[in-house]
Amino acid sequence: MDTDELDRITPTLRPRGRPIMRQRWSELGFLHWPVPAAALRALLPGTLEVDTFEGQAWVGLVPFTITRSRFPPLPPLPLLGGFHEVNVRTYVHHGGREPGVWFFSLDAASRLAVHGARAVYKLPYVHAAIGMDVGGSGAAQERVRYSSRRPDGAGVTLRYGPADVVRPAAPGTLAHFLAERYTLYAARGPRLYRARVHHAAYPLQAGAAAVERETLLDASGIARPEAAPLVHYAAAVDVEIWPPQRLA
Repeated sequence: MDTDELDRITPTLRPRGRPIMRQRWSELGFLHWPVPAAALRALLPGTLEVDTFEGQAWVGLVPFTITRSRFPPLPPLPLLGGFHEVNVRTYVHHGGREPGVWFFSLDAASRLAVHGARAVYKLPYVHAAIGMDVGGSGAAQERVRYSSRRPDGAGVTLRYGPADVVRPAAPGTLAHFLAERYTLYAARGPRLYRARVHHAAYPLQAGAAAVERETLLDASGIARPEAAPLVHYAAAVDVEIWPPQRLA
């Protein structure tokens, strides 16, 4: 099917029922590269299809930090606290519906978050040592300095930040296609799962980034293009997270 005809508005609406977790996501960097859809298709479960924008598939690298994790109505969890995360992802749909995210990897600095997300959401989390410094001045890409490294050495070192005023992404634009995703998919063996999140539209800004080292895409089996990434930045959103559902 023509993925440009997918319903991309309904998934942005708040789901029914009650979320099981709330978090704040902050200092989000969205770095994206165009890649051949066929190269991604080979890395996906057979029940999912590559989602494209005007025929082009994309792979993303998204560093950010998580705070205020809690299970309503409980207060924030001292044991979980705040932690940094970086994920490698692409965009998919399931039978022409529910355009969402497929994660090739998610690196997190919290062992508790890694074990919990792997067990409950079937997501491919990996523990990594991650450092993040915020507040640089000068060039746009100096706001956030971010570095992660897994025990096997795979990781990323980069700087990023906002380079323009806040402009929430309008439906139908590439920025909306890349950022406004509220459905995630995961698989465990032959079983496919889906979960929903919800938050206000990202306070998105055009961004700038300087990538000093990046081997996470290669570790996921993806050849990263030599061209500079398309970059966006968002300061923070408060997120609600729903439990996973088995689809197949």
